[in-house]
Parts: sequence; C-alpha cells; structure tokens
Amino acid sequence: MPHFIIDCSENILKQRTPEEIILTVHDTAEATNLFRDGDIKVRIRPYEYYTVGRTQNDFIHVFGYIMQGRTTGQKADLSKRIITVLKKMFPDVPVISMNVMDFEKDTYCNRNMVD
Repeated sequence: MPHFIIDCSENILKQRTPEEIILTVHDTAEATNLFRDGDIKVRIRPYEYYTVGRTQNDFIHVFGYIMQGRTTGQKADLSKRIITVLKKMFPDVPVISMNVMDFEKDTYCNRNMVD
C-alpha cells in the first residue's frame, strides 16, 4: 500500500540505473518492518526541465505516501533511512530530501474495495 515516488533530475539516471534506485528505496522501506513486502510501490519521475534555486543542480526528492497509523517517530525514521542510503549512492548530489504523508483510512479506496 505505501507509495514512494522519486522525483529527480534526469542526470540521476545516468549515475545509477532506475532498477537499482527503485530496489534500494524498496528494500530500505521494507527493512523498517512498517509494511508488508508485496504492498510497497516505488516509482521514479525524472525531470528534464527544472530549477533548484535557479540552478540546474541535480536533485532527488522522495514523496512517501503511507496509510495513517504510524507514529511521527516511525515516519521520521523511515525518511532518515531512505535519505541515508540515497546519500551514499549519490554523494555528489547536493539536494536529497524526503517527506512522508498519510493516507486517511476513511477516504482511501482501491479497486478491491468496490464492487
């Protein structure tokens, strides 16, 4: 159920393969034991056109969307773990960040929940 969407400059994909980045984020999220393995979804959206403080510096930002119910501490730990591994993978990328947002159980719906 959790979704991890990685926005990044296109140049990031010249440094590491999309598969390597996706698996690293997936495996790091799985290692927190907050999610079931089969539920973790990871996607990459590379950008050709962007600005970072009026520069073309490379960047990575991970948007984490998870079902409500985790503590602030658990969400902070998740962010720190993912940023730690990405920082090791991309030591020269100046902007690597992440935020975690909750899905509300009352308003979430997927295809298995409707007739």
